[in-house]
Amino acid sequence: MADGMHEEEVLGKAYDARLMRRLLAYLRPYRRVVFFALIAIFFYGLLQAVPPYLLKVEIDRYLDPSKHHQTPQFLAHFLNSDPRAGILQIAFLIFLPTVLLTFILQFAQTFAMQLVGQKVMYDLRKQIFGHLQRLQMSFYDRNPVGRLVTRVTTDVDVLNDLFASGVVAVFGDFFTLLSIMVVMLELDWRLALLTFSVLPLIVLATVAFRKAVRESYRRIRLAIARINSYLQEHITGMSVLQLFNREDRSFEEFERINRAHMKAYKDSIMAYALFYPTVEFLGVLAIVIILYKGGGMYLEGTVTIGTAIAFIQYSQRFFRPIQDLSDKYNILQAAMASSERIFKLLDTPVRIDNPPESRLLENPQGNVEFHKVGFAYRDDHRVLEDVSFSIAPGETVAVVGHTGAGKTTLTNLLLRFYDVQDGSVMFDGIDVRKLRLHDLRKNFAIVLQDPYLFSGTIASNIRLGTPDISDQQVREAARRVNMLDFIESLPGGFDEPVKERGATLSSGQKQLLSFARALAHNPKILILDEATSSVDTETEHMIREGLQKLIEDRTSLVIAHRLSTIQNASKIVVMHKGRVREVGTHQELLRKQGIYFKLYQLQYKDQEILTASAKPASES
Repeated sequence: MADGMHEEEVLGKAYDARLMRRLLAYLRPYRRVVFFALIAIFFYGLLQAVPPYLLKVEIDRYLDPSKHHQTPQFLAHFLNSDPRAGILQIAFLIFLPTVLLTFILQFAQTFAMQLVGQKVMYDLRKQIFGHLQRLQMSFYDRNPVGRLVTRVTTDVDVLNDLFASGVVAVFGDFFTLLSIMVVMLELDWRLALLTFSVLPLIVLATVAFRKAVRESYRRIRLAIARINSYLQEHITGMSVLQLFNREDRSFEEFERINRAHMKAYKDSIMAYALFYPTVEFLGVLAIVIILYKGGGMYLEGTVTIGTAIAFIQYSQRFFRPIQDLSDKYNILQAAMASSERIFKLLDTPVRIDNPPESRLLENPQGNVEFHKVGFAYRDDHRVLEDVSFSIAPGETVAVVGHTGAGKTTLTNLLLRFYDVQDGSVMFDGIDVRKLRLHDLRKNFAIVLQDPYLFSGTIASNIRLGTPDISDQQVREAARRVNMLDFIESLPGGFDEPVKERGATLSSGQKQLLSFARALAHNPKILILDEATSSVDTETEHMIREGLQKLIEDRTSLVIAHRLSTIQNASKIVVMHKGRVREVGTHQELLRKQGIYFKLYQLQYKDQEILTASAKPASES
């Protein structure tokens, strides 16, 4: 978990050209929309300089008749010499259309980039989920689910902020600043330089703001990661909390984590609360300078009153983009951190994939062979060593052994969730590494000790998205595992909703449902990984008859703790410390009086003790 906390904590550079190039590549399919938004934001920035200039023209031409003021040639031919008519022209024929056009351009670029942001989010999430589906199981052994969910949700949302209100909006602020600066310098360079004199103070305030916000933002992300982790762990284990009366202690721990998040957010609020009034104050300071100096220059006759008033308006418009650019900096920094985490996930190599030159499986028979297989989940700990045995078509082979003997690892290698380090796993005489994953896995159905059910219905969990399985086949599969009566007793029947992980069903019912799923898919090879260890004796008796039908005429690999369930297996493979120690039928292994015999004796003795303890006192 510490690695996960560290990954959330790191913010990275404010700008990384390599990451930005990769991000901008996602805009390529929508380049026409982006170009349209850039054109709109360009003209929007230019039009920001128009209203104050029109006010200057109106004041100097019509409202200050004491002095003669020169009107620009491109406006002088258009404007009426009569003051009333001229003011009307400026107000309704120039000013109002300019404001309306500004609104339309701002709406157009905002809508266009929000649309592009949503499309990029859609593309990114689709790419990330597709990549997650292809990654090998060893990747999920090392990465918590919560962290991967954060990549698909929170980090992608941050990138949406960059595309929707960051990339193009930065150009808008830049164009606005540039157009205002050009007009101010053109009107009067002396007043312009006086207005710009407060910029060094704004730069200092912005640097201090960025530093404070960066630190608080880092703490906010870290606190959110801890809150998510804590909630996921403690909500999942709520029954244990309540059982051991740990609610108060758990609440205190959550309160501490939650308080750290609140404090970090308060520091962020304080930074914003100080920064914006500071910029406003410096803007007002620039206006004070203009009022003082501009007023004196007007009295001296070196500047018009319209120019002085225009400068006041320009100074107000000039500092607003600077505030926005500070916000864009935070968006950019967060986007760089999120994109680095996303691309790190997308760059994770798919180590178990379809081979470049795959072999075709024509009419698969279900012949399986493990040949001198050696495997380790970690380099320093071998789980399997020199494992060899075969399963003939139609044969039922059971694998038994103590916990940690490597039984489940065999199924992981057969299904190619992991690749062997030594030896080979063969399917119909072909190394599974030379087969396409889809071609290999479609021949298998697996029933696990802890069956996994998805949110949906009873029928959808049996069918599992396979369109070729008809309603009649779903019904027949349920009947053959003795589950049809139970399903038909439900209010919705096969359409009865199934909650997350099958929360509304008992362990036995979930197990029966997984058997029905396997039967409906009619696999060439059936894998039962301790499939009856989590059900009671009565439920096991119910499904045993269905199991016999399930394994008829099909290759079966059965991993079991209860030796009573595998006595009729064609062959029993006994695993011990990652090696095959014994192979034979039930009776043959008992006669050897080896490891299997000891396991059988141990379970038989445990069963005798349980039976004796269940007898009434009068019988004892």
